[in-house]
Amino acid sequence: MSRIGKKPVAVPSGVTATVDGQLVKVKGSKVELSFEVPENVSVSHADGAISVMPRDETKRARAMWGMSRSQVANLIHGVTAGYEKKLEINGVGYKAAIAGPVLKLSLGFSHDVDYAVPQGIQITTPKPTEIVVTGIDKQKVGQTAAEIRDFRGPEPYKGKGVKYAGEFIFRKEGKKK
Repeated sequence: MSRIGKKPVAVPSGVTATVDGQLVKVKGSKVELSFEVPENVSVSHADGAISVMPRDETKRARAMWGMSRSQVANLIHGVTAGYEKKLEINGVGYKAAIAGPVLKLSLGFSHDVDYAVPQGIQITTPKPTEIVVTGIDKQKVGQTAAEIRDFRGPEPYKGKGVKYAGEFIFRKEGKKK
């Protein structure tokens, strides 16, 4: 039994949710998101909540049950509050700046790294060493933050690079004479 899948997802006021076969659409004040539920899982909308149940007791159906419920919950959270990831840049001369639809990163390479901001994602730089990625789709926000971090991940000796805010970087001691 999925502990997550058993709980129905409450639909708050101001949000309209429709279930059309296997397609779940959630519409907030300005935005709309949708998710195609796998065939192994059935979805129903009743009493201001969306509930997800497996169609049979196969291993695949049970695996898709909790995942589908989490995806529907992510849609509702996305249209109401949205998602945000914060990145920190450590290193001498390392900085970030927004120039129109492009994020310019100076990360110690011989050239600046230009990252085109994807559709549906907003990137701000409150400080030159801080990047905030926001959006309504949890997967896109996480993927964008991961792509930015991959340009220069944090290294274990001095901690230089791009890391998530609050991420612990295991530090190594270095060479001894």
